[in-house]
Amino acid sequence: MPVEFLGIAATADGSETHPRTTAAFDRAYTLRLARAHEDHGWDRVLFAYGSGSPEPAAAAAFLASHLDRLQILLAHRPNVSYPTFAAKTFATLDRISDGRLTVHFITGGTDHEQQREGDFLTKDQRYERTREYIGIVKKAWTSREPFDHEGPHYRFNDFVSDVFPVQQPRPAVSFGGSSDAAYAAGGAEADIYCLWGEPLARTAEQIERVKEAARAAGRTDLPRIQVAFRPIIAPTEELAWEKAHRTVATIRSRRESGALAPRRRPVTSTPENTGSQRLIEIAEAGERYDRALWTPTAAATGGAGNSNALVGTPETVAQALLDYYDLGVDILSARGYDLLGDAIDFGRYVIPIVREEVAKRDAAKAAEQAERDRHQLIAVQA
Repeated sequence: MPVEFLGIAATADGSETHPRTTAAFDRAYTLRLARAHEDHGWDRVLFAYGSGSPEPAAAAAFLASHLDRLQILLAHRPNVSYPTFAAKTFATLDRISDGRLTVHFITGGTDHEQQREGDFLTKDQRYERTREYIGIVKKAWTSREPFDHEGPHYRFNDFVSDVFPVQQPRPAVSFGGSSDAAYAAGGAEADIYCLWGEPLARTAEQIERVKEAARAAGRTDLPRIQVAFRPIIAPTEELAWEKAHRTVATIRSRRESGALAPRRRPVTSTPENTGSQRLIEIAEAGERYDRALWTPTAAATGGAGNSNALVGTPETVAQALLDYYDLGVDILSARGYDLLGDAIDFGRYVIPIVREEVAKRDAAKAAEQAERDRHQLIAVQA
C-alpha cells in the first residue's frame, strides 16, 4: 500500500527547544516551511489548532493559494463554529486548494483548554457532539437537497449549501484519541485514525481497537492509520543520541524557566486525556523501546501531544518507521524540534529510504499474490 508523510505547517518558528523569533503568524516563514516540505518529498502538512493560535483555516487558505502540490490537513474543534458554517468553510478551502484538503476533527482533551473558548461540556459530551458534528458536515458536503437536523447538540431546518468540495464524494475526515469514547466516535466516522507514537505492541493493540470500533459501527471499510513521532536524526548513532540528550535537556531547562508555561499545562499536573496518560505510563516503564523509540522527550513535556522520539541515523529511523508500516500504518507523521532544518533533513535522508523499501515490499506482495493466483488457476483447470 502507498505510504504518505505528514509534516507540520507551523506559522511561526518556535518549538519546545527554540524560542519564537517571528510573529505568531509570519507569512514568509509559513510559506518557507511549507515549501521545504513540498520540495523534500512530504505529502501534506498539518495546520494545528490552539485556543490562542492563528486561525488555521485562514492560514491554510494562504498556503493553498501559493503552493500547487502540498496537501493540507486542517485541524478543527467543533466548539468554535456551527457545523453548517464549518462545512461551507471546508468546501471553500477545498476549492481554493483544488482538492487538497483533509479535515482533522479535535474533540478536545482538556477541560481547561476547551473552556478558554467557552466550551464547558464534559469529555463524553464533547465526543457525542463531535460525532454529530462530523455527520452534519459530511451531509452538507454531499447533499444537493435541503435537509433538516435535530440532535442532542444541533438543530436546524432546510439547510443546503451552494459550495461543494472539489473532492468527490467529499474530503477525507481525520480523527484521533485513545479513550473508549474516541475509538467509538472515530471508528464510526473517520477515514483516517491518528495515533501518537507508542511501542509497536501497544500500537498494534490500538489499531485493533479502531478496527473493532469501525466494525461495531457497521462499517465494511476500515480507517487508515496514522502514527506521529518526533524524529531526532544524525549521521551516526553516537551523534544522534548526543543530539537526543541535548534536546531533552533544553526542553527541561525551558520548562523549568517558565518559557513553555504560557501555552502548556505544568509538567507536574496529571493530564486529563487518555493519550497523554498513556505516554507518561510508557515513559515511566522505560526509556527505549523496539528499534528506536525513545520516551524522555514525552516525559519532559508531561506527555504533551506528539512527543515520543525516534532516535538514530536516517537508516535506523527509516527502518523503525517501516516497522510501523508493517503493522498497517500508511501515514507517517513526523515533526522535528528545528522545524525547518529537520523537515529538510528528514525529507532528504529518511523519506527516500522508506519509500524505496515500501515499493520493494509492495512488489514482493504483488509477486506472491500473482503466484497464488497462478496456482489457483492451475488447480481449477486440473
